[in-house]
Amino acid sequence: MTPSAILESALYVTDLADAESFYRDVLGLDLLGKVDGRHLFFRCGSGVLLVFNAEATKVPPAPDARLKVPPHGTVGEGHLCFAASADEIARWKAHLEAKKIAIESEFEWPQGGRSIYIRDPSGNSIEFAEPRIWGI
Repeated sequence: MTPSAILESALYVTDLADAESFYRDVLGLDLLGKVDGRHLFFRCGSGVLLVFNAEATKVPPAPDARLKVPPHGTVGEGHLCFAASADEIARWKAHLEAKKIAIESEFEWPQGGRSIYIRDPSGNSIEFAEPRIWGI
């Protein structure tokens, strides 16, 4: 057996309100749902970006909880990469600069393809890259 795709990816943040503004207003993702103090869920193409309050997800579910999602989380800055064509990367760069979001790094990969990197309000590394960097 081999998984066919990644359905969801998670990032952990320190401030959900800042994260909501960033992912909704700067990156333009549609908010699917949220629980104050715990998480935000955003649609991204055919997948979902889960944004969690890192401390809240460490708490085990109550014995009588309807959804028994086990505790999870991470410490430190995570990473997420959004697929973008070369033209889209140029447009993302202009859009992010207009929103006063600093481009942390920008380069061509030796095997071909371009990436730009920024940081979200919690310090997570966010990349926009051409899928060909992975031969896709």
